Amino acid sequence: MFYNSGLCFQCQRCRYCCSSEPGYVFLSEKDIENASRVLGVSTEEFLSLYTRDVDYGLYYLVSLKEKDNYDCIFLGENGCSIYEGRPLQCRTYPFWPSIVESKENWESEKRSCPGIGKGPIINKDTIEELLEKGRENIPYVKMKKKKLF
Repeated sequence: MFYNSGLCFQCQRCRYCCSSEPGYVFLSEKDIENASRVLGVSTEEFLSLYTRDVDYGLYYLVSLKEKDNYDCIFLGENGCSIYEGRPLQCRTYPFWPSIVESKENWESEKRSCPGIGKGPIINKDTIEELLEKGRENIPYVKMKKKKLF
């Protein structure tokens, strides 16, 4: 792996990863529970108010809603309004498989994220732990209702 010697990263609070482009923040059951707890709402209310279903053929995956400008629904003036309950996908950025699979991908992401290449070295073991957490974070699935006719 190109990151055997570690990679430098320190969030610069630029908010780019939380805004600017359309995308998905897929949620696990644990993500939904954590965010609901931080907001003080039931999981049903959280799902109704703050998420959208993304069609995957036979089922839906649940993602956070976005504002009209593509900002995350929870991005406010002072950053993430549910920071303590933010989804694992947010917690592990930029250590996602698609980003750390090659030096080229890491450098490409660096053009959007000013925190890549700055700050302390994140060692290989920590990167591997973050990747494993991501693999273990099973998205919440909603099955489609079968049509009888």
